[in-house]
Amino acid sequence: MNNPIRVLIVDDHPMVRAGLSTMLRTANGIEWVGEAINGQQAIEQTETLEPDVILMDLKMPTMDGATAAAAIRANNRHVQIIMLTSFYDPDLVQNAMQAGAIGYLLKTSGANEILEAIRNAAMRRRTLAPEATEALIQAVQNANIGEDLTAREREVLHLMSVGKSNQDIADEIKVALPTVKFHANNIFSKLGAKSRAEAIHLAYKHKLLEKF
Repeated sequence: MNNPIRVLIVDDHPMVRAGLSTMLRTANGIEWVGEAINGQQAIEQTETLEPDVILMDLKMPTMDGATAAAAIRANNRHVQIIMLTSFYDPDLVQNAMQAGAIGYLLKTSGANEILEAIRNAAMRRRTLAPEATEALIQAVQNANIGEDLTAREREVLHLMSVGKSNQDIADEIKVALPTVKFHANNIFSKLGAKSRAEAIHLAYKHKLLEKF
């Protein structure tokens, strides 16, 4: 007979811990082994309780979930961590994955989804909420934004950012006005911007004008 999957719950909210522990105690093939209220306790409990899978909240006092996950995974590569959180901001999802989490679920997930994620984690299979998948895709897209701008397009974007009109830009780089409009349209398309103001905002946000 296979050993049950040992699960540790880490969350700073007592009601969440109570609900999850009740669910785990009635699940086949899964054993609830304990709880922690923050990341630091999670690290300590991992060493003591030797869980196979950890259900970890992201935002907690003393130490957050991503920091704890990275520390746990550094010393216990066999322990699989599922982030169970209310947040799916792209940066948070990316930080969790980089910390070594194998799963990312929202607290609105049903019991069957959470139990399936635990079983998947025990078999080294990843489980991501649809919102987390979308957030990761968005993070990758944001990381690459502006990389396909040509040198001329970056120059035009810079001149836009300092308040030059299309005609001013045409005069400065010595091209026809339609050529400037062509470059501007390319810039909007590549950045996913709908206006000059949005393009400039994205340029500063993603540090596309640092060399100017």
